[in-house]
Amino acid sequence: MTLDEYQAAALTTAQWHGDELIDLTHWALGVTGEAGEIAEKVKKIIRDAKGEVSAEAKQEIMKEVGDVLWYLSILSHHLGYKFDVVGQHNIEKLKNRKQQNKISGSGDNR
Repeated sequence: MTLDEYQAAALTTAQWHGDELIDLTHWALGVTGEAGEIAEKVKKIIRDAKGEVSAEAKQEIMKEVGDVLWYLSILSHHLGYKFDVVGQHNIEKLKNRKQQNKISGSGDNR
């Protein structure tokens, strides 16, 4: 499945409010909320499982990664971008940073 195929499938399950700002806010907050759920599960591995990452924990985190992917694909669509384009742009940006020996550090435009 390509990213564009995933995006098309994800769009069949999205619900729109019809307001530009409300929809943008909904999708952006969805990304951060689901990413927070990943962090929460990792925190509980440290706190409750004493750092042991079980197969069950990995599966639960994978489900949350899928939710982040869903929100990212919808957000990308909302912004007018095919998901394949977003993915390709990101890889090109990272390749460029690596070639310039700037893969670590800070700043968006390095």
